[in-house]
Amino acid sequence: TLRLRGTLRTASRHRLLSPALLSALTTRCPHLQHLSLTEADLHTLPYDSLPPSLIVLELRCCEIPSLWFSGSAAPRLQRLELHNVPAFSDRHLLNVSSHGHLRMLSLSGTYRVTDTGMERAAPHLEELERLELRHCVLTDSALHFIARHMKLRVLEITSVPHLTDLGLASLATLERLETLHLDLYNKFSLRAVAALCRALPRLRSLTLDGVHSEDETVGEIRAGVPCCSFTPPP
Repeated sequence: TLRLRGTLRTASRHRLLSPALLSALTTRCPHLQHLSLTEADLHTLPYDSLPPSLIVLELRCCEIPSLWFSGSAAPRLQRLELHNVPAFSDRHLLNVSSHGHLRMLSLSGTYRVTDTGMERAAPHLEELERLELRHCVLTDSALHFIARHMKLRVLEITSVPHLTDLGLASLATLERLETLHLDLYNKFSLRAVAALCRALPRLRSLTLDGVHSEDETVGEIRAGVPCCSFTPPP
């Protein structure tokens, strides 16, 4: 694992990475699997210059060019985590999903990813086992496409305000789902959450944020899911 912090939020114009540096890194660390970059400007860095051995890429508060996540020599990622990477778009999502074998995808603060992007990427995410969506602008349509990912075992959807019970109900097809994390800072109702829990035969863990009070429905959820965690609004 290699973790690097850039100078994106400082006055320095020094670039953290270059193709030459990555080439040397590939030579010296031929088995590097996990690269974590924070506050890095990656505009001058071709994506296929990343070490081909990478299977985990984590970007936090980074700037990326429009043509990233593509290339014949690009790494075959299995895990991608993005936190506040504002340029990440539908095109990037399609590129990385169609060129890799993602098993874990985490998108937080990626406001350029739309329902259309999720639809186009869905056929290429058949191996996905873990999906985390936070602070996104997706709607119920996206949940319908997510429901096609039949191998999902872990799903987190939080701080996505435009979702309703209709979209939540579509997730009942995820028969392998074991861990679910939701919140009520949208238009989900407790009854819809309870109905979904009943429909998921392997669900073992539920985290639900934004629960104002524990009523009969909360008790029903607790009775049906072995491990439950409810947190009140801040």
